[in-house]
Amino acid sequence: MEKQKADVIIADYLQKIYGFAYKKAFSYSEAEEIAAEMTAEVYHSLRNCEEVFNVEGYIWRICEHTYSRYVSSVKRHEGVSIDEMADIPYYNKLSYDDNDEEIRLLKREIAFLSSSRREIVFRFYYLNEPIKTIAAHLHVPEGTVKWHLNKARNDLKEGMKMERKIGELGIHPVEATGFGHRGNPGNNGGPEHYLNDKLSLNIVYSVYFEPKTLSEIAEELGVTPVYIEDKVNILESNGFIVKTKGDRFTTYVKFNPRTYSNEQEDTILLKKREAAEILVKEYVPSVIAAMADVKDVYIPSGNRELLEAAAVFYGIVNKCSFGGETFKRDLSKYYISDLGGGNYIASVSLKTQCTDPDYKVKMNGEYWACGNMWRWSDKYHSVKSWAMDSRFDTREGTWENNLYTDYEYLYELMTGRLIDRTANAEKIRRLKKRKFIDENDKVQIIVYKGDDSDFYDRIPKCDDKLIKRFVDFALENAMQVAKQYPPQMQDLVVSWSGGGFIDQSTAVMALEMLYENGTFKPLTPQERITANLIMFSDVLPE
Repeated sequence: MEKQKADVIIADYLQKIYGFAYKKAFSYSEAEEIAAEMTAEVYHSLRNCEEVFNVEGYIWRICEHTYSRYVSSVKRHEGVSIDEMADIPYYNKLSYDDNDEEIRLLKREIAFLSSSRREIVFRFYYLNEPIKTIAAHLHVPEGTVKWHLNKARNDLKEGMKMERKIGELGIHPVEATGFGHRGNPGNNGGPEHYLNDKLSLNIVYSVYFEPKTLSEIAEELGVTPVYIEDKVNILESNGFIVKTKGDRFTTYVKFNPRTYSNEQEDTILLKKREAAEILVKEYVPSVIAAMADVKDVYIPSGNRELLEAAAVFYGIVNKCSFGGETFKRDLSKYYISDLGGGNYIASVSLKTQCTDPDYKVKMNGEYWACGNMWRWSDKYHSVKSWAMDSRFDTREGTWENNLYTDYEYLYELMTGRLIDRTANAEKIRRLKKRKFIDENDKVQIIVYKGDDSDFYDRIPKCDDKLIKRFVDFALENAMQVAKQYPPQMQDLVVSWSGGGFIDQSTAVMALEMLYENGTFKPLTPQERITANLIMFSDVLPE
């Protein structure tokens, strides 16, 4: 049941539950204690059920059961005070000698209590604060404090009997080799801002394959909840972990599998090369033809093949995807909305181990690419850009170094706003560092006069018949890949692995073929500055 609905029901029945408890109890304090336990049980049950058709009957059954359990507990501990543990000793320093084993275990278990219950125990037993003072400080009824102390006593006793085992991540934590995102990274710069420390990364990874409570996360990492509560709260507030049933957390961050097969990856790349060969033969000519009548474009070297190559790259990545419903999935749950304004799907690359190192790889080229990188300016509405970094260009820093302000500065230079070189020294320095201008302030990247949508609309969509021949392979491969991921991640994996079968790496292969077969001349060092990067503007450089 949704939290809001459960809260409304609890608010409606709070006084009735107390009245029920008061009739059963022998004192006000006992009534408060029983009512608090009943309320907690009712709320927990409501949150973990789908729907309740007879709310009143449902609630009273839980209250009766809770009271029966309470009576049984009182009988078992008849004559035992709730303050039985008031002789917990306090030491300024922890000692781990054999004689102090019980003290060590007790302190360990206190650390595994919830934060509110832990504070009550600390204040009552360590600071010797009376119940009335604790209640006033925490703004809760005295009966609630007594109830927490009673529950804490039982939890501590049970916990001290347990053998807590450190999980694999506590002994061998995962390490990130890279971070990725699809969407808007926001002001904080994407997932690396939140997961760049090892503890946060391993908290998220600990709930990747199986949902865990805070205590279970702590056990897996070999720490006490005290040390991770703040980080868990930050990760939850920013969407990197999500609370599910039973106060357990899961995550929708995509981690790559810890192992990979050279043969499997080679098979996929060989199939992509086959697709690239077909696209070069049957799709690329129509893209090149679509660029023939583009007049208002500035190309620093005058080589129109740069514009055509960029259009080919854009077209293969963005206009050659599979149509229909085969790979369509609702991916909304995978988007992280962090407090820095980001909205993206996050991915983490982990160190991996090859399962077939003796396999002789056939496709061993560089087929990576970073993109699509769209940028726009709120200051100058006509200024936008598209880029796709790969081995064909010499740009550095990929998406993090591709700033929207770069294009604003260049636009200001093109429109004469940077005449005062002293006042605008930083902007000039930035443009030269990115090699967007040379030492004589000549613009070194492609500038297209007009709206970006005009350029994108010129590029034809790939004929479905060309790519449908790869649907069966893509689907089979996507299902195989998805098996390596936990259940909550499989929709994303199928969508990306299947629907994105023709992707950046396919585009890189296609361009490689076009440069090798002479369709495009080899790129000069100057041309590699602007390869697959276009700025859109309402003016052109002089």
